[in-house]
Amino acid sequence: MGVEIEKKFLVSRLPDDLSIYRYHMIEQAYLNVHPAIRVRREDDIYYMTYKGAHSQNEGEIGQVEYNMPLDKESYDHLLSKAEGNVIKKKRYLIPLNEDAYTMDYLNDHDILRQMIKYEEVKIELDVFEDMFEGRVIAEVEFPDEESAKNYRPASWFEREVTGDPKYSNASMSMEKI
Repeated sequence: MGVEIEKKFLVSRLPDDLSIYRYHMIEQAYLNVHPAIRVRREDDIYYMTYKGAHSQNEGEIGQVEYNMPLDKESYDHLLSKAEGNVIKKKRYLIPLNEDAYTMDYLNDHDILRQMIKYEEVKIELDVFEDMFEGRVIAEVEFPDEESAKNYRPASWFEREVTGDPKYSNASMSMEKI
């Protein structure tokens, strides 16, 4: 079990030279949306995820998350049982923006500085395909809430939509298109 601490942003423009970044092809569908139980194929890796409710403490943004590996046959079987839309997207892995934190903050948080250096904290840019083509959402997952609260968004982000159910993949899976 882990706690996922992330912020989500709409994007005003795609970053320059997007083609230089690594990416994953993702396909996912939901067996249930509250709580979220989804199956996902990320390239050739298959798993099922349970995402519990957000933290009950005021101001906290984390949520409980469990990942369980699947084989292709189990994934295909569960995918056939999913309700709603199958979501397909290309997820680019982009280094965190250089101005994400002040130097003073990073000097006081050596572990975060090292995580950024080794790209353990990065921007995940989701460019949706098929029925959701044209949607682009960026996410940043943080090691702790303090890092999330002190993060300064990239210049190409439009606005934060963390916690807005309209921009969750679970909600998208239930959209009528």
